[in-house]
Amino acid sequence: MTSPILKVEGLTVYQGNYLAIRDVSFELLSGTDTAIVGPNGAGKSTLVKAVLDLIPQSAGTIEIFGRPLVKLGHLRHLLGYMPQNFIFDRSFPISVSELVGLGWVIKREREKGKGKRKNLFFSSLWRQDREKSAAVIEALRRTDAYHLQHQAIGTLSGGQLKRVLLAYCLVMPRRLLILDEAFAGVDVQGTADFYALLNELKREEGWTVLQVSHDIDMVSRHCDRVLCLNQTLVCTGKPEIALSPQNLLATYGPGFSRYQHQHN
Repeated sequence: MTSPILKVEGLTVYQGNYLAIRDVSFELLSGTDTAIVGPNGAGKSTLVKAVLDLIPQSAGTIEIFGRPLVKLGHLRHLLGYMPQNFIFDRSFPISVSELVGLGWVIKREREKGKGKRKNLFFSSLWRQDREKSAAVIEALRRTDAYHLQHQAIGTLSGGQLKRVLLAYCLVMPRRLLILDEAFAGVDVQGTADFYALLNELKREEGWTVLQVSHDIDMVSRHCDRVLCLNQTLVCTGKPEIALSPQNLLATYGPGFSRYQHQHN
Protein backbone atom coordinates (compact mmCIF):
# COMPACT_ATOMS: atom_id res chain seq x y z
CA MET A 1 0.00 0.00 0.00
CA THR A 2 1.28 3.48 -0.95
CA SER A 3 2.27 5.67 1.98
CA PRO A 4 0.33 8.93 2.23
CA ILE A 5 2.03 12.17 1.22
CA LEU A 6 0.40 13.90 4.19
CA LYS A 7 -0.97 12.26 7.34
CA VAL A 8 -2.76 14.26 10.05
CA GLU A 9 -3.95 12.54 13.23
CA GLY A 10 -5.91 14.08 16.10
CA LEU A 11 -4.82 17.63 15.26
CA THR A 12 -6.04 20.25 17.71
CA VAL A 13 -5.02 23.91 17.55
CA TYR A 14 -5.79 26.70 20.01
CA GLN A 15 -5.25 30.35 19.12
CA GLY A 16 -4.97 31.93 22.52
CA ASN A 17 -7.99 30.63 24.43
CA TYR A 18 -9.96 30.02 21.24
CA LEU A 19 -10.32 26.44 19.99
CA ALA A 20 -9.69 26.82 16.25
CA ILE A 21 -9.74 23.14 15.20
CA ARG A 22 -10.37 19.99 17.21
CA ASP A 23 -9.29 16.37 16.69
CA VAL A 24 -8.89 16.51 12.89
CA SER A 25 -7.54 13.42 11.11
CA PHE A 26 -7.09 12.74 7.38
CA GLU A 27 -4.59 11.49 4.79
CA LEU A 28 -3.61 12.65 1.30
CA LEU A 29 -2.50 10.07 -1.25
CA SER A 30 -0.03 10.90 -4.00
CA GLY A 31 -1.44 12.66 -7.04
CA THR A 32 -4.79 13.59 -5.51
CA ASP A 33 -6.46 17.00 -5.29
CA THR A 34 -8.24 17.55 -1.97
CA ALA A 35 -10.31 20.59 -1.05
CA ILE A 36 -11.10 21.89 2.44
CA VAL A 37 -14.50 23.59 2.58
CA GLY A 38 -16.48 25.16 5.40
CA PRO A 39 -17.92 28.45 6.65
CA ASN A 40 -15.89 31.48 7.67
CA GLY A 41 -14.16 30.84 10.99
CA ALA A 42 -14.27 27.06 10.51
CA GLY A 43 -10.50 26.71 10.92
CA LYS A 44 -9.57 26.07 7.26
CA SER A 45 -6.61 28.45 7.14
CA THR A 46 -5.59 27.39 10.63
CA LEU A 47 -5.38 23.78 9.46
CA VAL A 48 -3.25 24.74 6.47
CA LYS A 49 -0.91 26.87 8.58
CA ALA A 50 -0.48 24.04 11.10
CA VAL A 51 0.44 21.65 8.27
CA LEU A 52 3.01 24.20 7.06
CA ASP A 53 4.37 24.55 10.61
CA LEU A 54 3.53 28.26 10.61
CA ILE A 55 1.55 27.99 13.86
CA PRO A 56 2.01 25.54 16.75
CA GLN A 57 -0.28 22.59 17.27
CA SER A 58 -1.79 21.89 20.69
CA ALA A 59 -2.27 18.15 20.17
CA GLY A 60 -1.98 15.52 17.46
CA THR A 61 0.64 14.60 14.87
CA ILE A 62 1.49 15.68 11.32
CA GLU A 63 3.63 13.63 8.94
CA ILE A 64 4.73 14.76 5.48
CA PHE A 65 6.50 12.38 3.08
CA GLY A 66 6.52 9.82 5.90
CA ARG A 67 8.41 12.09 8.31
CA PRO A 68 7.20 13.96 11.39
CA LEU A 69 6.79 17.64 10.62
CA VAL A 70 9.59 18.62 13.01
CA LYS A 71 12.01 16.30 11.17
CA LEU A 72 11.17 17.32 7.61
CA GLY A 73 14.52 19.06 7.15
CA HIS A 74 15.69 19.55 3.56
CA LEU A 75 12.48 17.96 2.25
CA ARG A 76 10.67 21.24 3.01
CA HIS A 77 11.63 22.52 -0.44
CA LEU A 78 9.30 19.85 -1.88
CA LEU A 79 6.38 21.86 -0.44
CA GLY A 80 4.79 24.63 -2.48
CA TYR A 81 2.48 27.20 -0.88
CA MET A 82 0.18 29.88 -2.28
CA PRO A 83 -1.37 32.09 0.44
CA GLN A 84 -4.78 33.69 0.29
CA ASN A 85 -3.33 37.19 0.50
CA PHE A 86 0.19 37.82 -0.75
CA ILE A 87 0.90 41.01 1.16
CA PHE A 88 3.84 43.09 -0.02
CA ASP A 89 4.89 46.69 -0.57
CA ARG A 90 3.84 47.41 -4.17
CA SER A 91 6.59 50.01 -4.46
CA PHE A 92 9.28 47.39 -3.73
CA PRO A 93 11.50 47.16 -6.84
CA ILE A 94 11.42 43.44 -7.66
CA SER A 95 10.52 41.99 -11.04
CA VAL A 96 8.41 38.94 -11.80
CA SER A 97 11.43 36.87 -12.82
CA GLU A 98 13.29 37.85 -9.64
CA LEU A 99 10.32 36.83 -7.48
CA VAL A 100 9.97 33.47 -9.21
CA GLY A 101 13.72 32.96 -8.84
CA LEU A 102 13.35 33.17 -5.07
CA GLY A 103 11.66 29.75 -5.26
CA TRP A 104 14.89 28.19 -6.48
CA VAL A 105 16.83 26.22 -3.87
CA ILE A 106 20.62 26.20 -4.23
CA LYS A 107 21.95 22.68 -4.58
CA ARG A 108 24.91 21.86 -2.39
CA GLU A 109 27.58 19.74 -4.04
CA ARG A 110 30.16 17.57 -2.29
CA GLU A 111 33.67 18.96 -2.53
CA LYS A 112 36.50 16.63 -3.59
CA GLY A 113 39.85 17.80 -2.29
CA LYS A 114 40.89 21.04 -0.65
CA GLY A 115 42.77 22.31 -3.70
CA LYS A 116 39.68 22.20 -5.86
CA ARG A 117 37.30 23.92 -3.46
CA LYS A 118 37.56 27.41 -4.93
CA ASN A 119 37.17 26.29 -8.55
CA LEU A 120 34.35 23.95 -7.65
CA PHE A 121 32.57 26.72 -5.78
CA PHE A 122 32.61 29.22 -8.66
CA SER A 123 31.91 26.53 -11.26
CA SER A 124 28.95 25.31 -9.25
CA LEU A 125 27.56 28.85 -8.82
CA TRP A 126 27.90 29.61 -12.53
CA ARG A 127 26.22 26.36 -13.54
CA GLN A 128 23.41 26.73 -11.03
CA ASP A 129 22.83 30.34 -12.06
CA ARG A 130 22.26 29.13 -15.63
CA GLU A 131 19.99 26.33 -14.40
CA LYS A 132 18.03 28.79 -12.29
CA SER A 133 17.54 31.24 -15.17
CA ALA A 134 16.34 28.44 -17.44
CA ALA A 135 13.98 27.11 -14.75
CA VAL A 136 12.48 30.57 -14.17
CA ILE A 137 11.83 31.08 -17.88
CA GLU A 138 10.29 27.61 -18.22
CA ALA A 139 8.05 28.10 -15.16
CA LEU A 140 6.79 31.43 -16.52
CA ARG A 141 6.13 29.91 -19.94
CA ARG A 142 4.13 27.05 -18.47
CA THR A 143 1.97 29.40 -16.39
CA ASP A 144 1.36 31.77 -19.33
CA ALA A 145 3.26 34.52 -17.52
CA TYR A 146 6.43 34.71 -19.64
CA HIS A 147 5.43 38.08 -21.07
CA LEU A 148 5.43 39.47 -17.52
CA GLN A 149 9.00 38.48 -16.66
CA HIS A 150 10.45 42.03 -16.59
CA GLN A 151 7.37 43.65 -15.06
CA ALA A 152 7.44 44.91 -11.46
CA ILE A 153 5.25 42.72 -9.26
CA GLY A 154 3.52 45.82 -7.86
CA THR A 155 1.95 46.45 -11.28
CA LEU A 156 0.33 43.00 -11.63
CA SER A 157 -3.40 42.35 -11.55
CA GLY A 158 -4.80 39.79 -9.10
CA GLY A 159 -5.02 37.08 -11.75
CA GLN A 160 -1.52 37.78 -13.05
CA LEU A 161 -0.08 37.62 -9.55
CA LYS A 162 -1.72 34.20 -8.97
CA ARG A 163 -0.01 32.84 -12.09
CA VAL A 164 3.34 34.27 -11.04
CA LEU A 165 3.01 32.67 -7.59
CA LEU A 166 2.18 29.38 -9.28
CA ALA A 167 5.36 29.79 -11.34
CA TYR A 168 7.23 30.34 -8.06
CA CYS A 169 5.97 26.93 -6.92
CA LEU A 170 6.87 25.38 -10.29
CA VAL A 171 10.45 26.63 -10.57
CA MET A 172 11.69 23.70 -8.44
CA PRO A 173 10.26 20.16 -8.28
CA ARG A 174 7.52 19.93 -5.63
CA ARG A 175 5.51 17.00 -4.35
CA LEU A 176 2.86 18.75 -2.25
CA LEU A 177 1.19 22.02 -3.26
CA ILE A 178 -0.93 23.83 -0.66
CA LEU A 179 -3.31 26.58 -1.76
CA ASP A 180 -5.11 28.76 0.79
CA GLU A 181 -8.00 30.48 -1.02
CA ALA A 182 -5.72 30.84 -4.03
CA PHE A 183 -8.58 32.02 -6.24
CA ALA A 184 -9.75 34.83 -3.96
CA GLY A 185 -10.16 38.05 -5.93
CA VAL A 186 -10.22 36.29 -9.31
CA ASP A 187 -13.37 36.41 -11.45
CA VAL A 188 -15.32 33.32 -12.54
CA GLN A 189 -13.60 32.92 -15.92
CA GLY A 190 -10.18 33.57 -14.37
CA THR A 191 -10.88 30.93 -11.72
CA ALA A 192 -11.94 28.39 -14.36
CA ASP A 193 -8.81 29.11 -16.40
CA PHE A 194 -6.61 28.81 -13.33
CA TYR A 195 -8.19 25.48 -12.35
CA ALA A 196 -7.58 24.15 -15.87
CA LEU A 197 -3.93 25.22 -15.66
CA LEU A 198 -3.56 23.76 -12.16
CA ASN A 199 -5.02 20.41 -13.27
CA GLU A 200 -2.69 20.30 -16.28
CA LEU A 201 0.39 21.00 -14.14
CA LYS A 202 -0.75 18.52 -11.49
CA ARG A 203 -0.85 15.75 -14.07
CA GLU A 204 2.49 16.71 -15.58
CA GLU A 205 4.32 17.24 -12.28
CA GLY A 206 2.63 14.52 -10.23
CA TRP A 207 1.64 17.06 -7.59
CA THR A 208 -0.53 16.25 -4.61
CA VAL A 209 -2.76 19.26 -3.94
CA LEU A 210 -4.44 20.45 -0.74
CA GLN A 211 -6.54 23.55 -1.24
CA VAL A 212 -8.89 25.72 0.80
CA SER A 213 -11.85 26.91 -1.24
CA HIS A 214 -15.23 28.62 -0.90
CA ASP A 215 -16.20 27.71 -4.45
CA ILE A 216 -18.28 24.55 -3.99
CA ASP A 217 -19.11 24.36 -7.70
CA MET A 218 -15.45 24.42 -8.80
CA VAL A 219 -14.51 21.96 -6.07
CA SER A 220 -17.16 19.50 -7.24
CA ARG A 221 -15.88 19.79 -10.82
CA HIS A 222 -12.14 19.52 -10.25
CA CYS A 223 -11.24 17.91 -6.90
CA ASP A 224 -10.91 14.19 -6.10
CA ARG A 225 -11.79 14.49 -2.43
CA VAL A 226 -13.37 16.97 -0.03
CA LEU A 227 -12.88 17.66 3.67
CA CYS A 228 -15.89 19.42 5.21
CA LEU A 229 -14.58 21.34 8.21
CA ASN A 230 -16.27 23.33 10.95
CA GLN A 231 -13.71 23.32 13.77
CA THR A 232 -13.83 19.52 13.59
CA LEU A 233 -14.08 17.28 10.53
CA VAL A 234 -17.78 16.97 9.70
CA CYS A 235 -17.32 14.57 6.79
CA THR A 236 -14.85 13.52 4.11
CA GLY A 237 -15.14 11.72 0.81
CA LYS A 238 -15.57 12.13 -2.93
CA PRO A 239 -17.31 15.37 -3.98
CA GLU A 240 -20.58 13.65 -4.85
CA ILE A 241 -20.75 12.28 -1.30
CA ALA A 242 -19.15 15.01 0.83
CA LEU A 243 -21.03 17.81 -0.95
CA SER A 244 -24.48 16.29 -0.59
CA PRO A 245 -27.20 18.66 0.69
CA GLN A 246 -27.24 16.86 4.04
CA ASN A 247 -23.47 17.18 4.54
CA LEU A 248 -23.42 20.82 3.43
CA LEU A 249 -26.22 21.58 5.90
CA ALA A 250 -24.26 19.86 8.69
CA THR A 251 -21.13 21.81 7.75
CA TYR A 252 -22.53 25.28 7.05
CA GLY A 253 -25.76 25.25 8.99
CA PRO A 254 -29.18 26.57 7.88
CA GLY A 255 -29.31 29.30 5.28
CA PHE A 256 -26.45 27.99 3.15
CA SER A 257 -27.08 28.40 -0.57
CA ARG A 258 -24.93 26.62 -3.12
CA TYR A 259 -24.09 28.79 -6.09
CA GLN A 260 -23.86 27.15 -9.51
CA HIS A 261 -21.58 28.77 -12.10
CA GLN A 262 -22.96 29.17 -15.59
CA HIS A 263 -20.45 28.01 -18.19
CA ASN A 264 -20.76 28.55 -21.92
